[in-house]
Amino acid sequence: MRAIIFSQHGGPEVLRLAEVADPQIKANEVLVEVRACALNHLDVWVRNGLPGIKIPLPHILGCDVAGVVREVGDLVTWAKSGDEVMVQPGVSCGHCPECLAGRDNMCDEYDIIGYRRDGGYAEFVAVPGVNVIPKPKNLSWEEAAALPLVTLTAWHMLVARAHVQPGEDVLIHAAGSGVGSLGIQIAKLLGARVIATASSDEKLAKARELGADETVNYSSDDWPKQIKRLTDGRGVDVVFEHTGEATWPGSILSLKKGGRLMTCGATSGFDARTDLRHVFYRHLTILGSMMGSKADLLAAMKFIESGQIRAVVDRVLPLAEARKAHELMEDRAQFGKLVLLVH
Repeated sequence: MRAIIFSQHGGPEVLRLAEVADPQIKANEVLVEVRACALNHLDVWVRNGLPGIKIPLPHILGCDVAGVVREVGDLVTWAKSGDEVMVQPGVSCGHCPECLAGRDNMCDEYDIIGYRRDGGYAEFVAVPGVNVIPKPKNLSWEEAAALPLVTLTAWHMLVARAHVQPGEDVLIHAAGSGVGSLGIQIAKLLGARVIATASSDEKLAKARELGADETVNYSSDDWPKQIKRLTDGRGVDVVFEHTGEATWPGSILSLKKGGRLMTCGATSGFDARTDLRHVFYRHLTILGSMMGSKADLLAAMKFIESGQIRAVVDRVLPLAEARKAHELMEDRAQFGKLVLLVH
């Protein structure tokens, strides 16, 4: 099969199109013919190399997959060849106490498609049978690929962890990112007032189209003061953080007394400074969140099927242009998701 692989860590130039062997499935897996695969920042981090994490080389990236089931293992009875599916990107053992409690993203063996196992930048990918869910008929392949990881992440952050309530003020950072664009929609679905940040007026306008009530350009040094002005000096109830070092101190300052800061990533750097006086004096809560459970994605799928949550696709490129897609992501040149079309 054709696949984009890299045999050493480095910049986008290490990505190359190659012919590799088709994946072989286990009894509990399915073989998916990939129609589309969306990019995530995790792809960039894995390509660059992560301290202390061994990535099997050569490696195939790609967490967000939509395609057609072509083969099922002997133990898989709920899917069949020809099914159009989306792939839940989180992989867990399925039998530990966390998995059995429905917290599979807390599993000690937790992995992600395309992270330490081959992913969807290829014509075929092998995934656990429990990870496939039906693709809604109203979604294109590109839209279906753009949704799983960011929907799962944003839903878990706002619903399962922050417990956002109607009428609360929620600050969503980096509205132009995949997870930011979904965060806006989910926060609005929960009845929140959304303040979105982005680095350009063009992205802020698109954030408003997605439902943001107020927007702030965080290229300005005084953006935390703008947040305070928009909340009559109180600050927001919840900050949706995934940029890390660059916005973290301002995020702390933007919270009201008793506010909650949710973080799921650090695209601008992980060495974020926290003035602890703000945390204890203002009774702040800092909550970490990584991915989400399979049940989280299933809960969100109801709103995807009804059109209340929609994919935000910036552009679609052929598989062979994966390097260009990585360059666009690193330049923050997109609003929403970049998607590779495979078949």
